[in-house]
Amino acid sequence: MSYLPDNLPPPEPGLDDTVFWQNLAGRRLAFQACGDCGRVRHPPTPLCPACRSTAQDWVEAPERARLFTFTVVHYAAHESVRPILPYNVAVVEFPELEGVRLVTNVVGAEAESLRIGMTLELVWEPFREGWLPRFRPLETSR
Repeated sequence: MSYLPDNLPPPEPGLDDTVFWQNLAGRRLAFQACGDCGRVRHPPTPLCPACRSTAQDWVEAPERARLFTFTVVHYAAHESVRPILPYNVAVVEFPELEGVRLVTNVVGAEAESLRIGMTLELVWEPFREGWLPRFRPLETSR
């Protein structure tokens, strides 16, 4: 079962993040990296903010992340999420990829148990014709 409802409108990829979403559809979480200086960045951009290069590579994300911050949503911003209130929206960071953060959800845990800095692991959730990366607390994983 999906964390968010299937009738939630999907994202509309733009020119810079199309490859990111294509990777997710294949269950690959990868972030854009500069092809010259190697700086990893998210969200994807046409130019490296460090060296201004247009050269691009994609690097695999680690399977583990750390909870950077989160909020618990109690009011529906879209009618499709009203039945699942409350739900969390989280920002996770990858210590191995300096400065890279991803907006996602933490699954498999009650909001009261979420703690800034807790270790999380990547799990995949089916969504329409593809997949979405979610994270669950490492301590409760099976």
